[in-house]
Amino acid sequence: MGTEDIFAGFRKETFKALGRTRDVYRAGHGPTVIVLSEMPGITPSLVTFSRRLIEHGFSVAIPHLFGRDGHSASNREFAKTFREVCVSREFTLFATGSSSRITRWLNELARHEHSVNGGPGVGVIGMCLTGGFALAMMVDPVVVAPVLSQPSLPIGRSKKKKRDLGISAEELSVVQARAANGVCVLGARFTGDKLSPGERFAHLREVLGTAFIGVEIDSSPTNPWGYPADAHSVFTDGQDGKDGSPTSNAMAQLMAFFSDRLTT
Repeated sequence: MGTEDIFAGFRKETFKALGRTRDVYRAGHGPTVIVLSEMPGITPSLVTFSRRLIEHGFSVAIPHLFGRDGHSASNREFAKTFREVCVSREFTLFATGSSSRITRWLNELARHEHSVNGGPGVGVIGMCLTGGFALAMMVDPVVVAPVLSQPSLPIGRSKKKKRDLGISAEELSVVQARAANGVCVLGARFTGDKLSPGERFAHLREVLGTAFIGVEIDSSPTNPWGYPADAHSVFTDGQDGKDGSPTSNAMAQLMAFFSDRLTT
């Protein structure tokens, strides 16, 4: 399948803010959910996930952040994209207590999408490398439905990095204030995912309390659904499509989260 077929029904447009112009793929009707791609980029499985959002009555905006749009995930694509991201000043991969600069541009995009499509605000879902971006974007009141799927930054095995949320202390204060005023954060991960450690979810529960809804799917060796130990992508490649399975239930919970906060 060619990339044109993968993006059939989407409009490829550009959006300029803060001196940077990026491609954005848009489709659907209704309040906007901004879908932030996981490594290595806007893959066919990410587009398939976005179509599910459209079917549930949302507009979708997928900004190009890295990688080759429409190409399937592979070790080669991952390696090429990781090198690209490593040299970019817009992404903070290893430092603690700091968000990536790209989140400022993404907040400009969020405000634009809200002005076009209306609703009480916009939803954002980040995945893997972009997982924590939704939390950083929450500093803007226009983001009313932030979702952190397998948040993986900052990269590192130290206790400090495993707990770090990828935002500054100032940003966290704003996030906590918004959470205290009723904005909830949804998170999802597999329990055995070393790229998205459980310590990070534990920290989110500490600082956000009941405003953080953490969905952790058992991927231990004895898990009854047979999820592999290296299961990672909850809403894309990790979906098993089985009725009543933990990943299918997580997808249903995600859709209900967006519906409750964007269509009321």
